[in-house]
Amino acid sequence: MKYLFVLNDPPYGTERSYNALRLARSLLKKGAGEVEVKMFLLGDAAACAKAGQKVPQGFYNIGDMLGMVARAGAQIGVCGTCMEARGIAETDLIEGAHRGTLDELTEWTLWSDKQLVF
Repeated sequence: MKYLFVLNDPPYGTERSYNALRLARSLLKKGAGEVEVKMFLLGDAAACAKAGQKVPQGFYNIGDMLGMVARAGAQIGVCGTCMEARGIAETDLIEGAHRGTLDELTEWTLWSDKQLVF
């Protein structure tokens, strides 16, 4: 099964991106070898892929969680226009994330069996 996750919310302030990453990690773990995941970050979710996030002790770190999803095999695209609007350069992204385009999101949508939007 092929899943496309589309995230729209910022890394902190709501729990939507956090919950999307939790679900993606679980799918990749439990569906090992049978599940493919792609994740595209739009709008304020572009900040989820910013490397070097510092959070208080005991608080979840979205950048670290996104890195775990990438290491588990997910592809992660970040809207280039959204990055520019927020002053995020491609060199600012966590390892495993790349600057994406609307054309890539379109291709990923056609590729996927299920789309989950957070």
